[in-house]
Amino acid sequence: MVDADRGEDLGQVHSLGELAQIRNGGCPHGCGTSAPTRKALRLANARDKASAAELERLNEEVRRKAAERVRANGLAMKLSDAEWQWDRKKLTFYFTAEKRVDFRNLVRDLAALFRTRIELKQIGVRDEAKRLDGIGRCGRRYCSASWLPELRPVNLGVAKDQRLSLNPAQISGACGRLMCCLRYEHEFYVQSRKRFPKEGKIFVTPSGEEKLMAIDIFHERLTFRTAEGDTRVVSLADFNREAEPAVAGRPGGCEEIDEAALDESETDYDPFEISPELNYTAEHDVAGLQRVVAPEAADGIGAGGNMDSRVRGNAEGSEDAGAARRRRGRRGGKRGRGSTGPGDSSESGEG
Repeated sequence: MVDADRGEDLGQVHSLGELAQIRNGGCPHGCGTSAPTRKALRLANARDKASAAELERLNEEVRRKAAERVRANGLAMKLSDAEWQWDRKKLTFYFTAEKRVDFRNLVRDLAALFRTRIELKQIGVRDEAKRLDGIGRCGRRYCSASWLPELRPVNLGVAKDQRLSLNPAQISGACGRLMCCLRYEHEFYVQSRKRFPKEGKIFVTPSGEEKLMAIDIFHERLTFRTAEGDTRVVSLADFNREAEPAVAGRPGGCEEIDEAALDESETDYDPFEISPELNYTAEHDVAGLQRVVAPEAADGIGAGGNMDSRVRGNAEGSEDAGAARRRRGRRGGKRGRGSTGPGDSSESGEG
């Protein structure tokens, strides 16, 4: 029996000695680094164990009654588990919810129903799977419920580093999140890939320019593909021997090609240079194009006048002529002409 929150509770010894120190060192939030705040009171007797077993049977019944009150209050939450304290002085409910839930009215209803202190704890889906326990796709008990002391986050990059399928149905656990076991071998893959060149690089080998298509870290093999489409498989040891002459400055060996430098060299051109192909693709002969000058402007230039001013004058004259044509009446009247009769004058006035 151990000291609990405002009472006593039944605990079980999990590990002793050196194993207990190892487990305490791996717990989250630095557990085991400081002295415990609570202590063990006494050894549990047969009566204490029987009372604890009875409470375990009542936990499911209590959870169902609380779920009915949740539906009655219309709360968007899911009650996952319920846990009685051994002395029945506190009842803890664990729930999951997507958003923040105001459960103050629910706490009052549950306190009136069970006549004890009520505590509601929101947990995540991975903690829910840990509490409910079960069998994974490997056929064994959930790692989180059996031995895993800390639920570390697992992202999609862990699956990419191991070249696993990115289908969520194949790499997700019962909780709907990525499986915790994906992290077990991740460090091995990261350290093993450091011995291999990066995939997608182009190398100049004794066989010519080849692109590294794939690597096999378990059999230590590399797959290259030439420009003609031929592929060959080389062991890592053979590749390192081919690369040694290039490193030592001797003829032969493998040399890596910088694709970024090739792209920069291809784009190094004069932007003002006209390609000769444009002379053949243009509609008219580019070399034969000449400026066409109006005769009036040519006379002004020959007389020492300013061609730009003459051109602007012609443009303004053409705009005035266009405006005069637009001022004609819609009924055919013409302004600026002498009126030949009453009808003409009225039509011109209306225009």
